[in-house]
Amino acid sequence: MPIAVIRAETFYVPPPPRRGYPAEDWSQVPGAELVYRFMEYRTGRRIVPPTDTVDQTYYARVNHNRWLADCVCGSAQIVSPDDPRYGCTECGYGWAALIFPDDVAAVEAELLAIEEPHLRNWWHPDDPANPYRIEPDPVLIPEVAA
Repeated sequence: MPIAVIRAETFYVPPPPRRGYPAEDWSQVPGAELVYRFMEYRTGRRIVPPTDTVDQTYYARVNHNRWLADCVCGSAQIVSPDDPRYGCTECGYGWAALIFPDDVAAVEAELLAIEEPHLRNWWHPDDPANPYRIEPDPVLIPEVAA
């Protein structure tokens, strides 16, 4: 059975329970906020999610079988189509809206046809950062006779 495309919900999971303590339940935490919980555990310090939104939108992409969003600071995080927001734990960038494909299931099904998960990559066709984007031919403006 092929490995599914990784989303925030399946990547950012709670730490193993300490002996004598109940396991943490992150099932009610929205996908975009899971990275903050995960980073708090990994770094051992409090990381507060953004409270404001920014007017930017970004395109999500699949990189090596993971839904990913890139930040303006150069960092990136695993994201989820179920919670199309992105906030950066590195620079504190506020919540930005993410653009996913219209049919996420079709994109994931197409990627599952690729046997090796590390070769599963996808860019939104409208993403200006897409290295495979087909640019329209420039419109030639006729010269005006003097």
